[in-house]
Amino acid sequence: MQWKNKIFLFVVLCGGLIFTLVAHSMQKDRAVFPRLVEADTQAPTSKTGATCGCATCVTDPGWSGWFNQRFDSQQQLYLRDGRIPPDILQWWLALQFTKDEVDMDDIIRKLFKVISTPLSSNGLQPPHWTQCRRCAVVGNSANLQASQYGQLIDSHDFVIRMNTAETRGYERDVGGKTTHHFMYPESAVDLKAGVHLVLLPFKPLDLQWLASALSTGNIKRTYMRVKDRIWADKDKVFVLNPAFFKYVHINWTQYHGRYPSTGMLAIIFALHTCDQVSVFGYGADPNGNWNHYWEYNRFAGAFRKTGVHNADFETALIKRLDEEGIIKLHSSRAGMQHTNRTTSEKANPAKVFLG
Repeated sequence: MQWKNKIFLFVVLCGGLIFTLVAHSMQKDRAVFPRLVEADTQAPTSKTGATCGCATCVTDPGWSGWFNQRFDSQQQLYLRDGRIPPDILQWWLALQFTKDEVDMDDIIRKLFKVISTPLSSNGLQPPHWTQCRRCAVVGNSANLQASQYGQLIDSHDFVIRMNTAETRGYERDVGGKTTHHFMYPESAVDLKAGVHLVLLPFKPLDLQWLASALSTGNIKRTYMRVKDRIWADKDKVFVLNPAFFKYVHINWTQYHGRYPSTGMLAIIFALHTCDQVSVFGYGADPNGNWNHYWEYNRFAGAFRKTGVHNADFETALIKRLDEEGIIKLHSSRAGMQHTNRTTSEKANPAKVFLG
């Protein structure tokens, strides 16, 4: 029995020694590699390389070198209560040949006595990586007629419309939801409660008009008769930053035309606001006409000849964004729309003439 006691004591001593060595080793590992040891107890993080909670996100790295060369995530979308940098101001004043002696500091100061200063660059709370913000940018093309896209458009988190777009009576094709409405004085309309008014200022008078239209109603003309008053939630009124105009002109439309169109600005705005972007109602209808979906306008295609915007280049740019899988462009005929970022698109995206 004595030899059995000795064996038992030996086993206990060895076990204690092994336990001590293992515990010491674990403490040492925790001190040297704390993240490795604690990783199993931490909440899971975003999927590798992803920047949002969608299956694919606009700003995910590695999708498109062509896109990454043009996209600048640091852009400030909205004008804030401050001075416009001199180089931006000089370029912007030349858009519609405004004289340099205008007092921009005074104009901006008076404007922000009427509207609120945006709390962030895009007026939204910073998204969490688990969120998936989906934008529908809805143009006014007649190719929306009989499209039956209304329910799909309204399913998006944000729906961006522009200028004199109408929805009443056209909900089946264009939807009825609007979260952001892009306009300038000559295309202004009254808005429903809760809709963000996004002013596209092409000249200093546009800023003065906005302040007036939301207060005194004194300004009734620009280069044409305009609405002297508009209805909108003042706490949801924003002004697109002139610096953003120039950024789109240089990085995206690449000096084609004098400045980008409202439709082009809306798409690039959406790329800076949402995680996924779908585009509806851009381009001519199947017969090559440039009418609005709610009206026939024999002058609708005149913009293609003025040189202010380069419609052909912008059309090709939108197609390229679609082919790169950055946006989802819905055509006038169901079944022809592309899908975002499939494996084949990433491996061999179709090209148009844009460099």
